[in-house]
Amino acid sequence: MYASPKSLITRFVLSGNTRWITLGLCLCATLVSLWVYAHKAPLPLFLLLLNLAALTAAGLQRWRSRKSIKFQPQELADRLLQVQENERHRLSRELHDDIGQLLTAAKLQSDWLQRRSPAELQDQCGVLCNTLNETLAKVRDVSAILNPRQLTSLGLEASLRAHLLKTLANTPVHWSLECQQRLTGIPEEMAVAAFRITQEAVTNMLRHAQARNLLVRLQRLPQGLSLFISDDGRGFSPATDPALAGQRGMSGMCERIDQLGGMLTVNSQPGFGTRIEALFPWAPRTLERANSPEVLE
Repeated sequence: MYASPKSLITRFVLSGNTRWITLGLCLCATLVSLWVYAHKAPLPLFLLLLNLAALTAAGLQRWRSRKSIKFQPQELADRLLQVQENERHRLSRELHDDIGQLLTAAKLQSDWLQRRSPAELQDQCGVLCNTLNETLAKVRDVSAILNPRQLTSLGLEASLRAHLLKTLANTPVHWSLECQQRLTGIPEEMAVAAFRITQEAVTNMLRHAQARNLLVRLQRLPQGLSLFISDDGRGFSPATDPALAGQRGMSGMCERIDQLGGMLTVNSQPGFGTRIEALFPWAPRTLERANSPEVLE
């Protein structure tokens, strides 16, 4: 089977040798042109064909360079979020496997030392053991936040409930998680996005809002998964472009919702709390099944 002209051109463009071929053709065309000019000879057909080949090669080279650097903003955002998730997983694994094991070994050594130390060193050994226990617990908490492994095993609702219990345990915030429908069958990327948006919203509330009450509501709607987050904190003024305004948390939320083709609405004013509404649309096949007459009956 012979290759088609289109496949030959594509193979030639992607081969990476177009720059050298273009340079060679231009050099040959220049030398032949100089020779024709020096000898006052008539313009040969060979020279015209050579110039045409050099022009074609230069055009292909420019088309290849433009294609190689042409990135869509959505593709960049998707790639950035994927890199962030991979880095979170790597850091979580290192914290759990490497640092966690070292702290566990240090804890065992401190227990051994406490059992064999004299009475006057028992207090110091006890403080050391308690410090190692607290540090190990913090490392495990950070590892769980970076990589919520329970999403695949427990599901979105149970994972959010566990996160809220752990994060708000020693705070004065009264929180509530409402979910009246079963969330089975939620795509993984949708569950991760909803978890990360809630995680970021709770973190911002604890850092800046000084809120007393928090409500998180999950709803399985025909058009998609709805996430509602509301607090009665200090509120803020949402920026039109969070990335330019330095609101990195809000910018990350927008990127995650845009990646899934959803909608994010943030209503907040200074002194009037914050309300965040996110809608993650179902995939076309899932939406078709949800709207089918058999399911509606």
